[in-house]
Amino acid sequence: MFKKQKKSKNKGSTLLYVDATGKSIERALSEFKRRVKNSNMLKELREREFYQKPSSARREKRKQRMIKIKSLKLND
Repeated sequence: MFKKQKKSKNKGSTLLYVDATGKSIERALSEFKRRVKNSNMLKELREREFYQKPSSARREKRKQRMIKIKSLKLND
């Protein structure tokens, strides 16, 4: 009836990992920190910390867009 799906290794996974074999712990830890920073995972976690109404999110987005437009106009 149902076919068993094979799980692909590390494809589409949101988990970050560092292969620490043959590396010092400090180097592996710094690499992990760099990957977390570059993946914007912390930014997403902070955004999800509290619920924000969709209308409030749109309002905030519009406000940020207007600030950016004003700053670009001032630079010209």
